[in-house]
Amino acid sequence: MLKDYKIILASKSPRRRQLLEGLNIPFEVVIHEVDEIFPDGLTMEEIPVYLAKLKAEPFAEELAHDALVITADTIVWIEDKVLGKPNDYEHAVEMLRQLSGKKHVVVTGVCLTSREKQVSFSATTDVYFKALSESEINYYLDNYHPYDKAGSYGVQEWIGYIAITHIEGSYFNVMGLPVQRLYEELHLF
Repeated sequence: MLKDYKIILASKSPRRRQLLEGLNIPFEVVIHEVDEIFPDGLTMEEIPVYLAKLKAEPFAEELAHDALVITADTIVWIEDKVLGKPNDYEHAVEMLRQLSGKKHVVVTGVCLTSREKQVSFSATTDVYFKALSESEINYYLDNYHPYDKAGSYGVQEWIGYIAITHIEGSYFNVMGLPVQRLYEELHLF
């Protein structure tokens, strides 16, 4: 599979690297910084796909004929609004309070780009949180510092162990990369 392509993962996320490594696909990491700003009016599925495509744009001019770039973006959606990455401790507290005792949706957009074509898709997972106490929120933020994570939490960290009552959909999508769907899409590329 994919022996005709040199795979590039365009992500700073150590979780995305770990998940792609789990597919046993050789890849290198190359990152171009982009402002993760999206236009108003996009649906929850469209936002992360738009951002994943945006992250692919800087590669357009430099892609070798045998290169395939994987870009992704993950959002948390609750009560018809996006929770991105928190700005600071207080913002993280506010986000976790919002998630407490409720269902939210994690959506990851993925974009596969070569010189010849571009394919994008999204995956959604419903995540259910128990009601969190203030001491649980503070403990998590004091010990894990999830400022690089949408919704201020990592499913694979302590908060995931104690707060998530159940998940409907891909666990790995909540980590930041729907690897099963990615695997299928790479086979079709």
